[in-house]
Formats: sequence, C-alpha cells, structure tokens
Amino acid sequence: MKNQTSITIVLLMSLSDDQKTIHVLFIFFLLIYLMTVFSNFLIILLVVTCAHLHTPMYFFLGNLAFLDMSYSSVTAPSMLSHLITQHWSMSLSDCIVQVFCVLYFAGSEVLLLSSMSYDRYVAICHPPHYSQVMSWGTCAKMAFLVWSTPFLVSITYIICLRRLTFCGPNLIKNFFCDLPHLFQISCTDPTINVLTLLILGSVSGSAAFVITFYPYVRIIRAVLRIRTSDGKSKAFSTCTSHLTVVLIYYASITFIYFVPNTSDLLTLNRVVTVIYTLITPLLNPLIYSLRSKDLKAALQRALHIHRLHPDITTRRR
Repeated sequence: MKNQTSITIVLLMSLSDDQKTIHVLFIFFLLIYLMTVFSNFLIILLVVTCAHLHTPMYFFLGNLAFLDMSYSSVTAPSMLSHLITQHWSMSLSDCIVQVFCVLYFAGSEVLLLSSMSYDRYVAICHPPHYSQVMSWGTCAKMAFLVWSTPFLVSITYIICLRRLTFCGPNLIKNFFCDLPHLFQISCTDPTINVLTLLILGSVSGSAAFVITFYPYVRIIRAVLRIRTSDGKSKAFSTCTSHLTVVLIYYASITFIYFVPNTSDLLTLNRVVTVIYTLITPLLNPLIYSLRSKDLKAALQRALHIHRLHPDITTRRR
C-alpha cells in the first residue's frame, strides 16, 4: 500500500459484549474448528491410504476436504484469538492477506464443486466411457485449474487495491476481512474496483454456476428414464451428497454477497457468515461420510485394524 495508506489498523466488530456469551462462543467455535480439522483430515487420510478410494470422485473429495480445512483456518484461529483476548483489531496488511485467502479458497471451492458435478454427470449419464473420460490425466488437469485460476483472479483483486487510500473510519462490521469491507473503509472512489469485481466475478461465477448445475439437469433426465426404482435410487444416491453441499454453499454466497447488508439484516448476515465460514466446512465431510458407503466402509476397516493392532503387537512380543 506504500505511502497511500493513512491507516494501519482496522477494527473488527465483536460478536458479543457479554463476557459469559463470549466464553460460550469461544468454546463452541473452538470445538467446531477442531472437529472441522479432524474430520477433513480424516477424509484426506482415508482417500490417500485406502486403495479402493483411489477414484476420481474421492480424489476430488480429498481436494474438497483439504480446501475446507484451509478455508476454515483462514478465519477461525484469528476469531478465536480475538474472542479470548477481546482485542478486535488487526493490521491492514494482515487484513489484505486474509482477503486474498478468503477470495482464493472461495473461488477454488466454486470450481471444485463444478468439477465434482461434471464427474457425477459422466458417471451417471455415460458410465461405459467414465474411466476413459475421467482419466487421472484429466483429473490432474482439472485440479490444476481449480487451484491456479482462483489465484490469478484473487491476485488481480489485490493488485487493484493499490489504487485505494484507506483513511478511516477503520471499523469493519464483521469478524473477519472481506473485499467489500475494504471498499467501505476506502477514502478513494472504489468504482473501478467494484467493476473489476463484478466483471471477473460475473464471468467466472456464471461459468462455474452453469457447469455445476447444468449436469444435474441432464442427470435428472437420465435418472427419470430408468425404469426400476432401485436403479433410480442408486443413481440419485451417488449425487445427492454433492448436490446438498452445492446448495448450502451457493445459498450462503448469495445471501452474503447479493443481499444488501443493511442495519436490519446485520445480525442475520453475521449468522449466515458464521455458517458459511465455520459450519459449512464441518458439514461437508459429515454429509459425504453419511451418504458414502465406501467412505464408511473404509473408516470401519481402519478402526477395525487399529483395534487389532495391539493384539498383534502383543503376540509378536
């Protein structure tokens, strides 16, 4: 930001002014964060170590688990630190870094959900050609686009911030930094930045939205042509987990970024933001683990081996 920056500290809005409520929130969010890290790490471990999970579907699921774990780590640790210390402030440079990480991981998840949607489309609508279309080379290329494209988009937003001057008021009406928050505390007209955000966001977001939801139109048509109820149930069961995750994610994004953040909706907006940043990364592994028989079988097998291990060690001794 060089010499154009007039303020170096931004103030975040506290989640509560009551000490008892703060302690309850700290314990609650700490448990949520620990469960998020543990559950997503467990999915990554199962996908890596279990040979029967080495498929495109679980390859993308492993990427999603790593992404959710990383995204939650962008906001949760700092929020927990603010709760326990009651110092709701951070440097402007740290705020900009957090903005970049939020944009990057949010964009990566949008593209990753699109890739997973395409994978389900090929599996249900073109099963004979699934192994050929969704080869490991194709999966690697899709994963590269998922992780590299949002980086270029996010770094473009951050570079555009260099033209803005931040001279206060330095209050951000949330518990973490996001790009619209920086526009609100800017003394420079952010019209160019807003247009850049709208253009890049509209193009990339619309493309990802179409790629994510259009396959489900084809999937529903294909499933309805199946005559047996068992066949329909089996086909739907392979994509209901992903569709549930997609709907939760897009509903949260729509409310946060497209519903006006007025004073009347401030509390509701913060609740949805908590769900979007903290609860959703925990729900994703739970939804998939409850719906995936292969994942549950892998977990049961791992627990069974772990229980047998002490007996085997004792016998060897």
